[in-house]
Amino acid sequence: MIFEPKILSCFKGYNRSLFTKDVLAGLTVGVVALPLAMAFAIASGLKPEAGIFTAIIAGGLISLLGGSRVQIGGPAGAFIVIVYGIVDRYGVANLLLATAMSGVFLLVMGLLRMGTLVRFIPIAVIIGFTNGIAFLIGLSQIKDFFGLAIPKMPANFFGSIQALYAAADTANPTALMLAMGSLSLLIGWRHFQSRLGWLSHLPGTVVAMVLATVMTSILNLPVDTIGSRFGGIPSGLPHFEWLSISWDTAQFMIMPALTLALLGSIESLLCARVADSIIHDRHHPNQELMAQGIANIVTPFFGGMPATGTIARTVTNVQSGGNTPIAGIIHVLTLILIILFAAPLAKNVPLASLAAILMYVAWNMGEWKKFVDLKQFRLAYRLTMLSVFALTIILDLTVAVEIGLLLAFITFIYRISSLSRCETADLKDFPALENQAGKIDAYRIYGAIFFGAVQLLESIEKNLPSQTLILDLKNVIYVDASGMDTIMELKHQCDTVGVKLILCGLTHQPRDVAERSGLLEMLNMDCQYPDLNSGIQAATKAV
Repeated sequence: MIFEPKILSCFKGYNRSLFTKDVLAGLTVGVVALPLAMAFAIASGLKPEAGIFTAIIAGGLISLLGGSRVQIGGPAGAFIVIVYGIVDRYGVANLLLATAMSGVFLLVMGLLRMGTLVRFIPIAVIIGFTNGIAFLIGLSQIKDFFGLAIPKMPANFFGSIQALYAAADTANPTALMLAMGSLSLLIGWRHFQSRLGWLSHLPGTVVAMVLATVMTSILNLPVDTIGSRFGGIPSGLPHFEWLSISWDTAQFMIMPALTLALLGSIESLLCARVADSIIHDRHHPNQELMAQGIANIVTPFFGGMPATGTIARTVTNVQSGGNTPIAGIIHVLTLILIILFAAPLAKNVPLASLAAILMYVAWNMGEWKKFVDLKQFRLAYRLTMLSVFALTIILDLTVAVEIGLLLAFITFIYRISSLSRCETADLKDFPALENQAGKIDAYRIYGAIFFGAVQLLESIEKNLPSQTLILDLKNVIYVDASGMDTIMELKHQCDTVGVKLILCGLTHQPRDVAERSGLLEMLNMDCQYPDLNSGIQAATKAV
């Protein structure tokens, strides 16, 4: 089947014990998701309810329709930089349109079974843009972390640096102390979690947010809160609204939508792979892409933001005992109960504490050890990783990934071409050639004959023998169209000067390409042999 959600195959052997674990895991993830959803939305230039509604609607759809047993969907930190840039340049209405369009792209990618292609993105590119996004998330939170008086943060890197520098003297010491306290609590909670007994089951992000909120309320601290900036969060469920769509607007949203789709596919499938390694299962990548697509198509009609699989919540789900998509559905129900009955409490949540939580998430999101260990990698790997990292920060993710893939592509071509080689047949192995110098030349080709290695055959053209040229292709594993075109050009050159071309050892893919290109029809039967020894014996007898 093309469309087969994982939930359909998860009830075999399902019992009360597994259901209990799913319920407890769902409750835990729901509580963890609340501060993260609000923080991601605020950092993206949106209202906090946009993140919560996304966690509810997209999270529910991804759990119901996804291709992973334990993946939790919702707003992700990786989207912050992209979403903020779209909101700043095009407005919230066009962000909703871009999100729906990205959902269409994701759905099509899943239907075309392109889920496995994401795995071909080099790890250097993934690490580069992941670290770049983590850096930008941390940079975007400096304003609220220090309580700086900046009406609106610029979307670009240099503009952000300039704005932060200009507002450095407006820092709020109370906000800074609250943020430092929250960050210290998060670090300490993780470090000493094993010694906290039953408290270790409580998420550190929730504890930090609750304590900061209580302190802000009791002491009436002079810091920005969700209530002072956004008026709190709604205490009701999101309602459906049609998007205003016009071609004049949609054409400008194609590239942002493709960026969201690319990032969403990478993030969700990487997250699913991480989950697979923990639970020793296999997710369905194409089904996951289709679920992500449907979620992103539906969510904008309820005022939501882009969604994808989230590593932090997925790992929390697994570690809390989640076994099936039921845990993801329980996490959605938990969020619904929170906004229905506890929404008024959210107005006192200090933004400085949420900034600390996001900085903590950003630090754990990045793979900073890879930068420390750069010396162990080859120059091309380092160049690709650092280029993607720098371009993600200075320009944008789309350009960074394009340049990164181009560098990785060039590196791959160089590496593969360097593995391909051409050697003359050793006279010690073939004594029959000793007296045929200049008349019969035999070469062994190794590796792949493709557009990056055609110079191997081009060099042979310059030194053709007088009577017979023998090529041993037994060790050639791949021939592309450019490679076969070069072989046919060599055949033409040989025919022009009256040299007989003999091919030996054609098997599997090279033989298939030679047959489809018409090369085998151009060669007589006495020009094709299973091995080099047979070809040399036939050539020497004909002399």
